[in-house]
Amino acid sequence: MSRSPYDTEPQLPALPQEILAYYEQGGELTRLRQGAGRLEFWRTQDLLRRLLPGAPARVLDVGGGTGIHAEWLAEDGYEVEVVDPVPMHVERSGRLPGVTARLGDARALPADTAAYGVVLLLGPLYHLPERPHRVRALAEARRAVRPGGAVVAATINRFAGLNDSLMQGNYFIPERRERTDAVSAHGRHRYSAADPHFTTAYFADPADVPREFAEAGLAPEGQYGVEGVAWLMGGVEEWLDDPERREAVLAATRRIESEPTLLGASGHVLTVGRRSGEDPEGRLG
Repeated sequence: MSRSPYDTEPQLPALPQEILAYYEQGGELTRLRQGAGRLEFWRTQDLLRRLLPGAPARVLDVGGGTGIHAEWLAEDGYEVEVVDPVPMHVERSGRLPGVTARLGDARALPADTAAYGVVLLLGPLYHLPERPHRVRALAEARRAVRPGGAVVAATINRFAGLNDSLMQGNYFIPERRERTDAVSAHGRHRYSAADPHFTTAYFADPADVPREFAEAGLAPEGQYGVEGVAWLMGGVEEWLDDPERREAVLAATRRIESEPTLLGASGHVLTVGRRSGEDPEGRLG
């Protein structure tokens, strides 16, 4: 089966150094495993368990980080391969039972055509500020997934930074407010050494994402708010510590996960698209 048509292109920009440096700090080892980040983890897990084909199926987890989702997917019986551009992530995820991992770029996947039942992009799109690069990553996912298979991609919402900075109180710091307002206007979060909490990223308007899927040749099927509005509530971390309240929070968030009027309030959105059953070579058009 054919490889990516992009994998030998010399003009493919490398991963920006500030993104590599940010993730080499190791924050992904704990971000979704403790505190309020568990809401994103549990909700993503809940959604994927409903959206993915049944195990055993072959899953390509692009930008899979340290294997936070690859681990439970393998435990559920899936055959999981992680592709990530961060060497430390590849080393960590490759240790997990039932998971293989390799270095690679979402825009030129080291993957055979039509080889996977599902392709996950749970991080790459929000580190590709340029639309052509996001579409290219989605087109590569489409090439790698089998006809009829699904591509599931995560995006950070356009106003997530504004909502989060208000909740944390950082919006009242003038220089932070200026940067936050700029991101709210155009979606481009630019790295600053004075603001080390995040790195170069793109915050998407949820309405734009299905159009990018379509441009890549994928048929959009649905969108799901991951954290809903619960992530903005002051007691959420304590609620997640209590099994009974946690289940209530997850159930409440599930009730509004595809409500159009609330989709943009979530910190992250999952968008699902499907490759048609035709065009087995993975060409667009």
